[in-house]
Amino acid sequence: MDWLPTLSEWQGPLFVRIVDALAADIASGRLLRGQRLPTHRSLAAELRIDLTTVTRAYSEARRRGLIEGRVGQGTFVSETTARASPDQPATVTIDLSMNLPPQPVEAQLERRIEQGLSTIRTEAGLSAFLSYAPPGGSVDQREAAALWLQPRLSHASPERIVIYPGSQAIIFNALLALTQPGDVVVTEALTFPGIKAAAAQLGVRLIGAAMDLEGVRPDALDDAVRKHRPKAVYLVPTQQNPTTATMSAGRRQAIADIIRKRNTVLIEDDAYGPLEPRVAPIATLIPERTYYAASIAKCIAPALRVAYLLAPDDKAEQMMRVNLQATMQMPASPMVALVTHWLKSGVADEIIRAIRNEAAARQQLASRLLKGVTYAARPASHHLWMPLSPQLDGTDLLSHLMRNGLAVVGEVAFAVGQSAPRGLRLSLGAARNRAELGQALQVLSRAVTARPVRQIV
Repeated sequence: MDWLPTLSEWQGPLFVRIVDALAADIASGRLLRGQRLPTHRSLAAELRIDLTTVTRAYSEARRRGLIEGRVGQGTFVSETTARASPDQPATVTIDLSMNLPPQPVEAQLERRIEQGLSTIRTEAGLSAFLSYAPPGGSVDQREAAALWLQPRLSHASPERIVIYPGSQAIIFNALLALTQPGDVVVTEALTFPGIKAAAAQLGVRLIGAAMDLEGVRPDALDDAVRKHRPKAVYLVPTQQNPTTATMSAGRRQAIADIIRKRNTVLIEDDAYGPLEPRVAPIATLIPERTYYAASIAKCIAPALRVAYLLAPDDKAEQMMRVNLQATMQMPASPMVALVTHWLKSGVADEIIRAIRNEAAARQQLASRLLKGVTYAARPASHHLWMPLSPQLDGTDLLSHLMRNGLAVVGEVAFAVGQSAPRGLRLSLGAARNRAELGQALQVLSRAVTARPVRQIV
């Protein structure tokens, strides 16, 4: 890379340290006017940080007049200044960059955590969960998980379930089990950043298949699998991240047929499945070829770090359990005990129902405040996807939103390959309340409608 900032010399938030390092290198002559800077993605990879942080840093650097973007060419040191302006960094007052479930009052999450831990302490004592536990969960915990999954996955059995500390751990361990460095995994053209990070660490090459309004296109998937012979296919068929695309029953059958015909396996990330409980996972069609991941992160709270893998067979279950033990030993036992108590008592379903209702209310708010703006969403999804036309500079729009106190995420964070669709993801659930969300949506609406015609298609 032509430029890599030295962050240890600076203080403050990480994005501010990047900007301060940039300003110092311009002032010292290490960076010259008109010099091209690394892409967001390459700088994030070199620094081993989140892509959103680099995007935020470049937006702030542009606001200070340090850099400028040129459509189709990249980002360059500004030709008009060699020093940072004395302006203070832009303050992000509403951050909708992280996809979180809302926490409505009706969910009573704090009270239910207190009550659940109190019940566990009374029945077994908290100290019972402070030692090592069987990797993948106890029989009782796996049975509770199987019963919770069976309304959507009738074949779910405790013998095939492994309990993990989050879906990210499942994705990493599935790649570890199924691939070697240099192998290929096919994903949607826009995919969850977590698998991009896991694949990068393991030396796995991702190939993005073209998408439409229902997610990955069967013809594009079949062509990619035939051409690249991947070790696995990774998909988010329900409320896809970032596009919210949700496959119909017919599309799921077509995808299952391709997986079977091409003799590959599916890693199905059903993180948002509980928000649409009537939609059957692809795993119901090809259980013998699917590593199915379900999590409470997007339907209750991410910090509890409990997720369930349903393996396709006994050999796969044993392999995933061994990998879990080798990489992270086990999930946090008190959290698994709490979630298991909620699953068995029905509290989990009550919390999910409250969060689903709040997500639906926020989507209704978005539909009122974003009239005239084209975007994709689902009735109870935590996020929405706003496509961008070729005429609109997405980096400029992100920078404009940042200057107005709103942080969202562009397609670069999700793109696999160079032909991925362009757009923005807004995480409605990340707003602290509906009033804050309303402010954010108004900022977005003004930014979009004030720009030239044919920005959003």
